[in-house]
Amino acid sequence: MACINMETHRMTPSPADNLKNSSKLPGTFKQFVARFPELGDAHESVAQAAEAAGPLDKKMCMLVKVGICVGAGLESALKANIRKAMQAGATEAEIEQAIVQAMNTVGFPRTVAAWSWAKQQFERGV
Repeated sequence: MACINMETHRMTPSPADNLKNSSKLPGTFKQFVARFPELGDAHESVAQAAEAAGPLDKKMCMLVKVGICVGAGLESALKANIRKAMQAGATEAEIEQAIVQAMNTVGFPRTVAAWSWAKQQFERGV
């Protein structure tokens, strides 16, 4: 659902519209947001609020999310956050360092799996 920009009085896409129109997102995610736009808007609002909640810059927030995805074993989310980290200026070496921080906490197999997913995303690029 589009929103009215109160300064320009023009219609602007809602966060959910931006999410469902992104070519980089998984198809199922885009379908879910198209079906439940209010939830897509809420999801995007929470993400923006979390980023703004402290002193970390965008790149650091994305590297933290990379680590969270490693621990949770979330392949699609990991790849998405790697892409966002790279867009925010993170290097492959910085992303790899964020991934290997998980080794002692979540174990060798999960860390290696995440590293292999990262390599796939590096090959795809931003």
